[in-house]
Formats: sequence, structure tokens, C-alpha cells
Amino acid sequence: MLQNTRNIGIMAHIDAGKTTSTERILYYTGKNYKIGEVHDGNATMDWMIQEQERGITITSAATTVFWDFEKENYKINIIDTPGHVDFTVEVERSLRVLDGAVAIFCGVGGVEPQTETVWRQADKYKVPRICFVNKMDRASADFFTVVNQIKDKLGANPIPLQIPIGSEENFIGVVDLIKNKAFVWDEETLGSNYYEIDIPEELQEVVNEYRTRLIEGAAEENEEIFEKFLKDPNSIKETEIIEAIRKATIELRITPVICGASFKNKGVQLLIDAIVQYLPSPLDVSAVTGTNPSTEEIEIREPKVDAPFSALAFKITTDPFVGKLAFIRVYSGTLNEGSTLLNASTDKRERVSRILQMHANKQNPVASVEAGDIVAIIGFKTIRTGDTLCAEKSPILFEPPVFPEPVISVAVEPKTQEDIDRLGLSLNKLSEEDPTFDVRVDEESGQTIISGMGELHLEIILDRLKREFKVECNHGNPQVAYKEAITSIVKHREVYKKQSGGRGKFADIEFEIAPVSEEVKGLVFINKIKNGSVPNEFISSIEKGFKIAMTNGVLAGFSMQGVQVTLLDGSYHSVDSDNLAFEIVAKIGFKEACKKAKSILLEPIMQLEVVTPDQYIGDVSSDINKRRGRLEGIDTRSGLQVVRAKVPLSEMFGYVTVLRSITSGRGTSSLQFSSYMETPRAIIEEVLYRIKGYVVNF
Repeated sequence: MLQNTRNIGIMAHIDAGKTTSTERILYYTGKNYKIGEVHDGNATMDWMIQEQERGITITSAATTVFWDFEKENYKINIIDTPGHVDFTVEVERSLRVLDGAVAIFCGVGGVEPQTETVWRQADKYKVPRICFVNKMDRASADFFTVVNQIKDKLGANPIPLQIPIGSEENFIGVVDLIKNKAFVWDEETLGSNYYEIDIPEELQEVVNEYRTRLIEGAAEENEEIFEKFLKDPNSIKETEIIEAIRKATIELRITPVICGASFKNKGVQLLIDAIVQYLPSPLDVSAVTGTNPSTEEIEIREPKVDAPFSALAFKITTDPFVGKLAFIRVYSGTLNEGSTLLNASTDKRERVSRILQMHANKQNPVASVEAGDIVAIIGFKTIRTGDTLCAEKSPILFEPPVFPEPVISVAVEPKTQEDIDRLGLSLNKLSEEDPTFDVRVDEESGQTIISGMGELHLEIILDRLKREFKVECNHGNPQVAYKEAITSIVKHREVYKKQSGGRGKFADIEFEIAPVSEEVKGLVFINKIKNGSVPNEFISSIEKGFKIAMTNGVLAGFSMQGVQVTLLDGSYHSVDSDNLAFEIVAKIGFKEACKKAKSILLEPIMQLEVVTPDQYIGDVSSDINKRRGRLEGIDTRSGLQVVRAKVPLSEMFGYVTVLRSITSGRGTSSLQFSSYMETPRAIIEEVLYRIKGYVVNF
């Protein structure tokens, strides 16, 4: 039943305990007969060799579990996402197709940098979430501090549903504020058994305070509950409070907060209860909207089994045994094995060979799939992340997820001549899987350049090339993925004329190029030709030529960040003009116009957060200043200093090693992309000299 289905993601900063918590969920729901541990390299959801070796999650893994709650059986589709910022694409595409999420916080670290990133991503897709404050058994863990950080740093409205019993190594259980009961876990049974105890006397005052707040909040949601609250608060039923909390959670007005210690097997069963109680089913979220590709009108798809089939492909992977796997979220209708679909994004028909229910990297074939399900499909010839799949007679196109652009590049070449073709095929497969991984060939040097979100991202790619695709590569040092932009408006006329006997080539255009704001990416094309001086049939070729020209800027060959081109005038020849001629004239004209429009380089700026003991704060700040960094603030967290700064990526290579040296190994840092900013002239000269061997006037 759809009302008993939950599609959820587990999201958090790195090392907050996402995978550990997921492993406990698998154990207590009976999916696994033993608990997998991240530190032992045997976690079910971290199935990749690289994940097991490094103890981190790299790719999002999907599974399905079942949970009995109050005499009903619930189906929970879970996606465990990475916490490292280099793999933020996995979080982005997962949140696009999920109905709810569990945000996990470390009881010591609280709201950390990547937490803020994934929280913003969840806000963007309007995903209801509950918070689980993990690691309550750790030294310096503080539940109420984390709750305050969720409110202050994330702008959320956190509502505690539990109060921890004990702290640090004395953490034994929780007080459930709705039931007004205390529960402790039996460590001898790996937390499988938990018991009700009397609420400790020292917690009674705190419990009463937060329980009263909770009931007051529930009363505000419902007039009937409010009347009961005024007459006799004790007459309000548990089910009424739960229903009020559920409604406010789904409407994104509150975020319930519970706590536990996943590694010590405490609090996980109540977390699963909270998932089914407070997070939405596919029926609780609004119907998905899309565009009819034929009429371009807005259409909706209700989450009904008898509606026309529609789904979004949110992840593509390559399996060594079955080939290309497309992970899809079904929004409406039913799909049977062997049936034919329309890929509305490519306008091509595709046949479904097999449908698979996934459990990490294990596959269970199923005959059909219905609205609300998350499965993998085999059989597609051409499919990419974000493609819409639908019934042939009821086409619809959903908005795909938007991914950040790569910020770091490396030149690669195969170690043997025989591997040249295999390298190209392998890189294409990897780029199909990962929208934040880019492959291109440098026009001047002929080198293959791969680009990604960070050093770790590219390191994993190179490792996968070696292990999965058996391609050994030599690679250069990581380079910053700069962008180019123009700073002035230029009007330009370009004529392309080529005669070589017989039919020639002719195209003539006049256009204006202008800079755009930082938020605008790619080409903004405006056609102002009204007198037919250039026929409509050639306009799309002119636009295509401009787009191609933008991939290689005139200053150093980096792609253009964004530019506006307004087509003003032109002329054509009735015989010699064709689409190719106008595409070529646009390419040439764009390059010439950019030379006159004062091109500049834009460099990626990173958000840096350093956590360090007090005595090293001066050295850390000084080092950031040397790296052209701009300090934004210093806070205190759990007795440590937290330094926040914006720093150019080009200055951050090898920073982890330097930080360890400065802080005697006690400092930690996290880095994530913030924005592109203009590069200082001296740095531009260095970059141009390194690339071209000389400095160009600009």
C-alpha cells in the first residue's frame, strides 16, 4: 500500500554515522543477520572496494526494508548518501527523488559544513526531514547544543521528541516525550531488546518543560486539541500529538529531533518508528509536475497505480555482469518487465529487459514496479542522469536535477598504446555515471583532461580506472578549473566566405556580446533579426556555433562562465549559404569579439572550515592569510576554535598536510566549493605563462 511506503535518504556531514546507522536499520529490520561495521570494512552499504579501504561512503547505495509498527507493515526504501563534499552529486540526485530524509548529526560536532550543504539541498527540493543526534555516548556530546545549532545555523524549527538519559559514556537511553516514558537498551543483545524504566528524578523537570512545549505546539496545529489543552492537557491522546507533529513535519514547518548512539546500538528502533510516523508516504507529497514535450503545457502525475507511467532516472551505473543499470523513481503508473517506454529527454523508445530491487550491490529481480517504488532497470541503450521515462502515449518531461560544475582538473594518458581506446570508453562510462565528472580533449596539446569536484574525487576515478576497467594511467598534477568571462560590451560583424570552385560557403552576421551576472551560466541567446536578413532555418546553427565557441575561451582555453549574445543583423547567399556556414561564422565571430571584450579569468573560491585547539589559532589564521584567504569568523565548538574563511582553490593543494604540521596533528579541515570570482592580474599572468609559455596582453 502506498500509504505504508517511505522513500527516505540518510544524509549528513562526513563521519556523523550515516552508514553505521543504516547498518543498524538493516539489522533490526531483519534485512541483515549481522551488523556490518564501517571500520572493519564490511558495511553492507559501503560495497565498493575504495569505500571499504577508506572507511567512507563514495556512492549512494539503495536498499528496501520492512518494519512492523502498530500491527501494520511498512516498506522503507533507503538511500545511504556520502558525506564527503567531493561526492555531493550523490546527495543532490538522491534528494531530487526522495519523499523524506533523516539528517544525522554528531552529538559532539553538531552542525558541520557539509551538513549545511545537504540541508540547503533538501530545502531546494522541499524534502521533509527528521534529525537524529548520533554519538551521544562520545565525550563532550551535548544534545541541547546541537538542537540550538540546528535552529541558529540551519534556520530550522527543531522540536525535540526525546531527551537523552545520561551523557558521554553514561548514556543509556532516552525519554520519549510523547509517551512520557523512559527506555534503556540491553547491550548484551546488541540493542535488540530495550526496556521501559521510570523517568530518572533528575530529568523530571527538563522532561516536563519540553513535554509541555511539545503539547503546546501540537495544540496550535488543531482547534480540537487546543480546546482539550485549555481544559485538561492530560486528555490529549498520543495519536493526536503524533498526527499534529506529522502534519507540521510534512508541511516543512518543524523538524522533529531524536537521539541515540548507533555504534552502541541505542535508539535505532525508535528512529525507524519515527521514520514511519513522521516522514511522508508518496501520497502525502504533492503530485509531481512536468511539461508535455508535444504541447509544452504543464501536466501533473498523481501517485496512482492506474495513472500513466512516469519515472525519473536519477542515477546510472555500469555493472560488470549486466551492463548499464538505470536507477529510477516511479512517480505514477505501473511498469512490467519486457515493456517499452519512451525516454522523453531523448525522444527515443527503450525496452525494459529486467527490473531489479537493489540491496546495495545485490540485485533481486521483480516482475513489475508501481508508483512510489525505487528500482534499477536493465535494457536502456541511451540514458543519462535526469532523463524522464514515461508511457509512449502519455509523454511528460520532468525537470532534471542541477549539478555543480567541476573545479579541479588532471591530464591523463594510458601507460600503453593498446589502452588508448579502452581509456576513452572507460572515461565515457564514468562520465555517464557521474554528472560532476567531465572529460575533454585539449585542442592545443591533444591531452585528455578529466575534471571533478576535488582531489579525492579524481583519485577515486583513477583508482576505478585501474581496478574496474583495467586501464593503467599516468597523470599530471591537479590543476584548477578556471573559467573565462568578458567585462565589456562589444558589437562585431563577421563574414565567412569560401570559394573553391563550384558551390562555396557564405555567411554574414552582426551581433553584440555582453557580460552577464555571476548567477547566469552558459549562453543567453537573443535573436533580434526581424527583416529576414538571415532566414530562420539558420538561426539554430548560429546559436549552436556560439555554444561550441564558449567551450574554449580566447585567453587561456578555459570554458566561458556565461555570456549574452544578441544577433542583430546579417546576410546570406541563396546558393552558398547553409547551416554549416552559419555555424562556422558564429564560432569565428565569437572568438574575434571576445578578443575585443576584455576577457578575464575566474577562479573557484572554496569555503574553508578549520577546527583547532586555541593555541594554534594564530598560526592557522596567518597561514590562511598567506593563501589569499579572507577570514569570515571564529566560533567555539566543544572547547575548540572553528575558523571559517573563503580561500582560492589554487592555494589549497596539500593544505591537509600543512595543517597537521601547524597544529601538531590536532587540527581538521573541510573544504567545499563556494563561487567563482575574478582572478588577480598577477595570478592570471602566472596561469598564462604556465599554459602558453608567455604572457598575453589582456
